[in-house]
Amino acid sequence: MKHVVSISLGSSTRNHAVDVNMAGIDFHVERIGTDGDMKKMITMIKELDGKVDAFGLGGMDLYIYAGTRRYTLRDAQTVVKAAQKTPIVDGSGLKNTLERKVIQYLQQETDLLDGAPHVLMMAGVDRFGMAQALDAAGCRLTCGDLVFTIGVPIPIRSLRALERIARVGAPLLSQLPFSMLYPTGKKQDENKPKAAYLFEEAQIIAGDFLFIRRYMPQNMEGKIIITNTVTADDVELLRQRGIKTLITTTPELHGRSFGTNVMEALLVALAGKKQELTASEYEKWLTRLNFTPRIVDLN
Repeated sequence: MKHVVSISLGSSTRNHAVDVNMAGIDFHVERIGTDGDMKKMITMIKELDGKVDAFGLGGMDLYIYAGTRRYTLRDAQTVVKAAQKTPIVDGSGLKNTLERKVIQYLQQETDLLDGAPHVLMMAGVDRFGMAQALDAAGCRLTCGDLVFTIGVPIPIRSLRALERIARVGAPLLSQLPFSMLYPTGKKQDENKPKAAYLFEEAQIIAGDFLFIRRYMPQNMEGKIIITNTVTADDVELLRQRGIKTLITTTPELHGRSFGTNVMEALLVALAGKKQELTASEYEKWLTRLNFTPRIVDLN
């Protein structure tokens, strides 16, 4: 049995473990949160290095994107250096393949993207592939990178504007402490509504669930959510807020969808590689495993 572990900077209340079979191979998959303690992450990775088949880097990104350029986050780079034997991935490779395919699937197989809906992307640099796919599908895009990441109350109203801003800002942002860019530890369980008008004007809210959970208003009546990691409690919360449809880009495993970092680690372990796969390799495995998005009508 192969063993995949996601070591997360996030809350330990979201810990989970399952046994799954993929392509005829048994996996034990764990998600372990460190409640915002980066030193604990490094210690755990060092203890498990060489003893597991792949690590997922959870609760933080290793890279942010500006068009075709990729910038490494300083804090995340410090963490991944702790893995000397076992491959460690943050999910960004899978985001740029799987999440594009999800948007294409929604466009071809459903009517959810018909009529050029207004989409609020919580952070476009985190999911640039999804942002590009939504733009290509004719959606009207607003990116909340400045609003939700660094607190500058200026929404970005086009993909082209996002690229220009990201090329200037990404080199600087990559050097900031990660806690300044993303909710970590106990902050992940708090809801502090922000920029409610951006949620109100959008038909679809897309991006990292912890960003959505932290900043969404009380009333989300009739909205569509496109996201990644949700637990059963998260689904119930969205139902109570009035969400109409929930779409998760990763498949459900025993009652919850795991993050892209976990699914990417699974694919790396499945392929028997010691590093992240190429885009074509991810495409091959996604086709072989027939990954399709989970679509749930909540209200």
